[in-house]
This record gives sequence, C-alpha cells and structure tokens, in this order.
Amino acid sequence: MSDIIVTESLQVALWQAAKAAQVQAYAPYSRFLVGAAVLDEHGRIHAGCNVENAAYPQGTCAEAGALSAMILAGSRRAKAVMVLGEGSGLVTPCGGCRQKLREFASPDTLIFIASPQEVRTWFTLQQLLPESFGPEHLTT
Repeated sequence: MSDIIVTESLQVALWQAAKAAQVQAYAPYSRFLVGAAVLDEHGRIHAGCNVENAAYPQGTCAEAGALSAMILAGSRRAKAVMVLGEGSGLVTPCGGCRQKLREFASPDTLIFIASPQEVRTWFTLQQLLPESFGPEHLTT
C-alpha cells in the first residue's frame, strides 16, 4: 500500500484523529492546543498532540508526537499529515517540525491544515520547506 491516494474519506479520518488528539493536548502555558495525525505507508493513522513544559523550549509539538507514534508502530514513511489548531490564522508546522517531517516524508507529501470545524487548506512539504536537506543528502 505504498502508493496511497489520499481520498476524501482518508482526509476525514486524519481530521478526526487530529481533532481527538487536540483535545488531549497539554498546553497550560500557551493554552494553544494542537493535534496532528500522520497517515503511514500501510494506510494506518497515528496521532499526536502538543505537550508543553515549564522549562521552555522543552515541549513537544503535535507533529513530532504523531511521527513518534508512527515510528513506534513500525512505520517509516508519512504519506499525508493533518495539523489542527484554533484561531483565524493557519496553524502550519513550525520550522523544526517541517524538518522532522522531511525525514519521513517526500517533498510531494500533502500537509493538510485544519481547524476544529474543517480542513482549511493544504500544502506539499516542498511548499512548506523548499530546497530542503534530507536523508538522501547523506548517502554516498
């Protein structure tokens, strides 16, 4: 199932997983709850939420949590990602998470950006992290 097509039903499943993860976020300092979900190469969905820490910047982003859950489950490729947050602005992955996604996703991987009400837009990883450095740069 390596060539997964992200259908509307998969988008909905990713959105639902990210929304459920957002509710579990631990953000007592910023009160900015984020959920994320990653679709792996086997068609499975892995979710994560942001976890803050009083010792900034020791917290963990939702995308990093979802990637960790994916790795723990034995997967190595992110085929699509959903990031869900509140507010009028788009909640896109931070720079560090863009690079973390680059480790496990290809430049054409779809990154969906959502609110708790809807999927708002999408980008490819290439659009979010152009001319990126990835694992292939370290091969000889």
